[in-house]
Amino acid sequence: MEYMDVNGIPYRIIKLLGHGKGGYSYLCEKDSVQYVLKQIHHEPCDYYTFGNKIEAERRDYERLRDAGIRIPVMFAIDIERERILKEYIEGDVISDLIRENKDVSPYIPQLEAMAQQAYAKGMNIDYYPTNFVIRDGLLYYIDYECNAYSEEWNLENWGMQYWKEGKL
Repeated sequence: MEYMDVNGIPYRIIKLLGHGKGGYSYLCEKDSVQYVLKQIHHEPCDYYTFGNKIEAERRDYERLRDAGIRIPVMFAIDIERERILKEYIEGDVISDLIRENKDVSPYIPQLEAMAQQAYAKGMNIDYYPTNFVIRDGLLYYIDYECNAYSEEWNLENWGMQYWKEGKL
């Protein structure tokens, strides 16, 4: 059985949830409660430039909360090990629904509302469908990545085509 510590507290790893440009996300458990543990990695990424990833996660989490975007709660951050412990949002991942040819159009108004909240704070979020989960009919942005607003990377110019055309 594999464990990973966050600030000296061990969490049992259940499975790998995903691997993104900034880290690996694992479903983990402690005292019968499930969490997501994100381990930052430093693998090269030829299309994105990073600064201090763990500090960016903390900063972006606060920016998203300030914007009112529905995100998982961050419970802990371990600067030394570059790990984040956050709420596990159990539900359907939008990218999985798209791959299964299911209609995601009922969630687009919520996505557009999130985009407007982000724009109002001068930022974009990562609109790619792997970053969104549906729980109890509500759309959650499960990544903490956000960047300064750029028309090139807004919802209309990057992201919406994946949701509407179903091409991942």
